[in-house]
Formats: sequence, C-alpha cells, structure tokens
Amino acid sequence: MFAEERQQLIVGLIYASGRASVTDLAERFSITTETVRRDLAALEAAGSVRRVHGGAVSPDRFSTTEESILERTVQRKSEKTRIAEAALALIPDGLTGSILIDAGSSTEALAELLAARAGAGASGSLPASGADAELVVITHSLPIASRLSGEPGIALHLLGGKVRGLTQAAVGQSTVEAARRIRPDIAFIGTNGIHAAFGLSTPDPEEAAVKAAFVQSARRIVVLADSSKLDAETLVQFASLKDLDTLITDTQPSRELATALAEAGVEVVVA
Repeated sequence: MFAEERQQLIVGLIYASGRASVTDLAERFSITTETVRRDLAALEAAGSVRRVHGGAVSPDRFSTTEESILERTVQRKSEKTRIAEAALALIPDGLTGSILIDAGSSTEALAELLAARAGAGASGSLPASGADAELVVITHSLPIASRLSGEPGIALHLLGGKVRGLTQAAVGQSTVEAARRIRPDIAFIGTNGIHAAFGLSTPDPEEAAVKAAFVQSARRIVVLADSSKLDAETLVQFASLKDLDTLITDTQPSRELATALAEAGVEVVVA
C-alpha cells in the first residue's frame, strides 16, 4: 500500500471515531510506530488531523470546542437513550433517597425517562404520603428542572447561580458552595471528555468547578458519556478516574482507557 493511500485511510478512521492511537494504527496497517508518526506528521501539516499524546484526533476536537446543549440533544440520540435507560435502571422504582443530575444531553435524556416513569406510575399505588414518598432530585440544569418540575413522586431542588447560556446550567461560586453542602446518594455526571491519563474534563472552568463539587459531594458517582467523549481531553480536568464508581457508555472503551478504568476500579456498563 502506498503511503498516500494509507494516509487517506488513516484520516477516514480518525474522522469516523474521533481519534486513533499510534499503536492501533501500527497494528491495523502492519507498519512500525515510527512510520505511523511520520504519516500523522504529514497529515497534521496538511491540516487533516491534529496530533495528541499517543495518537491523533480530528482537527475540530480542540480543548475549548463546545457545542450548545440544543445542538447536543439532537446528536447521537439513540446512543444517549440507551445510556439513559441503563442509568435509569440504577434508580429503583419507588426509591425515596436523593439523586443529583448534572447538566448535559445524556443526563437530560435520563431526566426525560425519569419523568416518564414518574408519570406512568402516578396512577398506581405509591408509598405512604409525605416526604418519604418522594425521590429528591437535585440539579443545576434549567432544561432538566423544567422537565421534572411537578412530576409526581419527585421533590425537585434547583441549585441557583449565574446561568451559562451555552449549557443552560447554573455556574459560579454560589452554585459550587451549594453543591458542597449536599450529600446525594447518586450523582449522574456528564462530561466532555474521559481520558486514561487526564480523567474527566470540560472546556469551561466554571462548569468544571461545579462538576468537581458534585463529584466530591455525592456518595456514588455515575458518569454518562457517549463514545464521542471516550479518549477525549478538553481544557479543564474536574475528576480523576479513581473518583468514579460507574461509567455508562455505548461502546467498549479503547484498550488504553479500559485498562485505566479497570485499574481505577470503575465499573463499565456498555448500553
């Protein structure tokens, strides 16, 4: 195979999956890692890929790239629905404890399913009336709060702060301080990237501060991340893999990430 043909295939692989590692490309094309690095250097010079530690990513995956919540909710909808269904299974029907739902498109899909389940169960028998009959749901996301507000069996707590337009989530010091004063049973966390070495990250420092407070506060941390977030690094780290209990995603992680997750004791659920 000529180098130019191989490089075109490499670009296609990176655009399809978002990234590729040097070792995986070397095995796929039966070439040395040095040859792969030369290919990636040539492709980066042409603007076709962007090199990162251990491999390369598509050129649009910069550390500060972030789409609005409206754009993200229409992307990978089937994958996010499967992830949300697996997350919902971790909330037993009739549970009267407390959960936290972070802002994000996958977590918003979870809120949608939780609201549907609450509504469907409204006509059935419920536990004894009063606070004991309610699941406390805490969020800083306006879309999630709007969807869950008024649903039977759900006691909604909305954390305040400055609303960030791109994500429709409250951020800032008041949000962080409020998050530090709670201790939910489960926190369902969204992320822009989950990486073997860098952990969990998001492009915005204020969002990262809120997410870090959520991770530090909850008894159990469940991360919802579709495959586009795997092996990705964005600007600000907010948690390490060791901070997590469970990762729910839609495809098997790469070998490097899977190894790191196993070493950190993280349960991986592929929906």
